[in-house]
Amino acid sequence: MGRGKFKGKPTGRRQFSTPEEMLAGTSRRPRTFKQEEAEAEDNEKFEEESEEESEEDSDGERRKGTQGIIEIENPNLVKPKNVKAKNVDIEKTTELSRREREEIEKQQAHERYMRLQEQGKTDQAKKDLERLALIRQQRADAAKKREEEKAAKEQKKSEARK
Repeated sequence: MGRGKFKGKPTGRRQFSTPEEMLAGTSRRPRTFKQEEAEAEDNEKFEEESEEESEEDSDGERRKGTQGIIEIENPNLVKPKNVKAKNVDIEKTTELSRREREEIEKQQAHERYMRLQEQGKTDQAKKDLERLALIRQQRADAAKKREEEKAAKEQKKSEARK
């Protein structure tokens, strides 16, 4: 049978509640505000009762699924450490991880080496100082030679003028 000019939506036709369904409360109409409010109050009462029971059973820790039934100690499971500000122990020192400890040791060793390097006590520093002294000596010799050559040129010029 034809539906007319316009096709209906592919999701289906509109459903209307009969007066009998509305009286029985099984209608497909959306709930009214009063019905939703009453249902929310019932849920709150139920949640309060279930919270009281769960607090008695488990010490504030809610478990999902079968975890509440079966107690398993997983050594690989890392439990979150949530510490409140008032419970923080200030004097307690935290142990560093291996990587952090090695990083700090590496930095301290480097600082120690640089201090010795500045004082000239390391092998590399000694070699550098010897090289530096040799270069200074070569430069001093070259400067002295240049001065002698310059003086010799000046003397030749002065003799040529006379």
